[in-house]
Amino acid sequence: MNVLLYVLGFAAAFAVSLILTPFVKRFAVWVGAVDAPNHRKVHTRIMPRLGGVAIYLAFAASFLMMIPALDGYKANAAWAVLLGGFIIVVVGALDDKMELSPKVKLLGQLAAALIVVFGFDLKVDFVNIPFASSQNLGEWLSIPLTIFWIVGVTNAINLIDGLDGLAAGVSAIATATTLVMAVMMGNVTVIVLCALLLGSILGFLLFNFHPAKIFMGDSGSLFLGFSLATLSILGFKQATLVSFVVPLLVLGVPLSDTFFAIIRRILNRTPISVADKSHLHHCLLQLGFSHRSTVLLIYGIAIFFGLSAIVLSQLALWISLIALPILILALHIGAEAIGIFSKTRKPILNLLRKAGIKTSQFIGTRLMK
Repeated sequence: MNVLLYVLGFAAAFAVSLILTPFVKRFAVWVGAVDAPNHRKVHTRIMPRLGGVAIYLAFAASFLMMIPALDGYKANAAWAVLLGGFIIVVVGALDDKMELSPKVKLLGQLAAALIVVFGFDLKVDFVNIPFASSQNLGEWLSIPLTIFWIVGVTNAINLIDGLDGLAAGVSAIATATTLVMAVMMGNVTVIVLCALLLGSILGFLLFNFHPAKIFMGDSGSLFLGFSLATLSILGFKQATLVSFVVPLLVLGVPLSDTFFAIIRRILNRTPISVADKSHLHHCLLQLGFSHRSTVLLIYGIAIFFGLSAIVLSQLALWISLIALPILILALHIGAEAIGIFSKTRKPILNLLRKAGIKTSQFIGTRLMK
């Protein structure tokens, strides 16, 4: 398979998404699948949802168009994304229209994950442990781990869908990063699927970037999360270096935001399922950044995570093991600085400030002498 075919697939997905999105927008308004403003949301007017339907249809249509030319790819992997994604999109679209309960949405996500695992036998088979050989995982561990990963990433993308173009742009960056990694590893299946998904997202993003004309809704955020989770299993289950960390970095923005949200709600003694206005994008808006600047800044963070994943995958193991703790510490400091954990609890920043004062006093005393 040559590069031209990948480019044509990307272009086809982009074009179909670009054409379908305006029709989906009208359909969303017609069926009443709209998003009304409230105290948690930043938009001030009713917006059509169901953008995820356009993304999915563009992805599926471009894949079906490419089937005759595809060679050397795993068909079961593609159908896992399509069929599991169909369930996710249907559940998400129903939620966009009538707001399903969290339990019903979770059941839909579990059904899609089970299709991937049992219907197409796609799961995390082993884990690479530093300075040791790969450890095979028995089904008793690999199956629940895979289901947990798919459901977790699916919901992580959903949590960051709070500003125009945010979830779509971050998902596009994660997809592009996965595409680059797949090219480096020669994984034809992931290259094809990433090229199609990326084109579908970018075609929709033209209508979704601030000021948005349509929202992706749960149909979009859940489908993108599901797709990225499945593609990461396909792309990194056989990575030779830090195979567990690389997909975490690729999805660094949504996963870290989800992790911080869980910690924040534990610290505040509130239920984990209760929504709040302290996510990354909320904190940046509260610091005075504009809507567009906030989205672009988070794009930059996502690109940094993506580049870190690519670089770490190529570094010697001992260098990666040194770089990872530094990266995690920097992430934690940044989270404390913007108040994503708490507006008052900032232990590491307080420690650094105290250390800085002592250092300044020491330097001043030495200069006086």
